[in-house]
Amino acid sequence: MSMGANANETKESGGLMETVRVVIQALLLALVVRVFLFQPFNIPSGSMIPTLLIGDYLFVSKFSYGYSKHSFPWSPPLFNGRIFSSEPERGDVVVFKLPKDNETDYIKRLVGLPGDKIQMIGGVLQINGQPVKRKRIDDYIQNAGTNYEQAVTRYEETLPNGVTYTTNDLQQNAGLDDTRVFAVPEGHYFMMGDNRDNSTDSRVLTEVGYVPRENLVGHAKVLFFSIGENASLLRPWEWPGEIRWSRLFNAIK
Repeated sequence: MSMGANANETKESGGLMETVRVVIQALLLALVVRVFLFQPFNIPSGSMIPTLLIGDYLFVSKFSYGYSKHSFPWSPPLFNGRIFSSEPERGDVVVFKLPKDNETDYIKRLVGLPGDKIQMIGGVLQINGQPVKRKRIDDYIQNAGTNYEQAVTRYEETLPNGVTYTTNDLQQNAGLDDTRVFAVPEGHYFMMGDNRDNSTDSRVLTEVGYVPRENLVGHAKVLFFSIGENASLLRPWEWPGEIRWSRLFNAIK
């Protein structure tokens, strides 16, 4: 009887150790994927409407621009600058650490490269003295409260490298529709939200300003889940009526 009990205990112990080993391997694999390949992010604000909505969940490619200390959780001071670095392209939707505190994650569109001169004149983006091509398209219908919808003016913008996206223009002569000329320093980038009149971005030097290359976290690639901004991931029974099915697994442009 005792030998049988010992055999059972040994078998149970072996089974437990195998389970622990599998769990540890899975956690390590998930950590490697998150740090070096793809990290999930959610959208908490409306600064990138209509491209990204509150309640969107997306995967950000960590390897697109190489790695800096900000590629790792809590930004440990392992090294300075970037390794395996690749330059972002104008028009990329980028997650970066806010230069003001090097902690807060922001997501905006990269419109200015090192050496560029960026300005807004009458709500039109100017790059190196040339207005960006844009054309008026159908209004964006925005939920503005209970049983109330608001039509918002939209433009299709095309950057000099051919990247095309949509911007919202909430009001004429808004505070950031006319700005000074911003000369983007070497090793820095100029970021703007697609929801132009509701975005704190590089146009506000005291809050965001120019974003150092080291602060880039990754390139937003795929929107894998989207749920209404008043819904909660903690209430999955609401999902069937709140999931924005048409947005799932869309490439981010």
